[in-house]
Amino acid sequence: MGDSRRLATPEEVSEYLTVPVATLYQWRHRGIGPRASKVGRHLRYRWPDVEKWLDEQSKVAA
Repeated sequence: MGDSRRLATPEEVSEYLTVPVATLYQWRHRGIGPRASKVGRHLRYRWPDVEKWLDEQSKVAA
């Protein structure tokens, strides 16, 4: 994972979470994935939001 202030691309997040990019887009459409923002026409993620979402998934699965 990179600098926490640098925005992540869907490709970077998909690699980090080991899921296809298409899954990230499906999760976003369904409102169940990590929080993302549109920057112009591009989708970007904040690394702390990805980490928070991942931590929440761990709690739900426990």
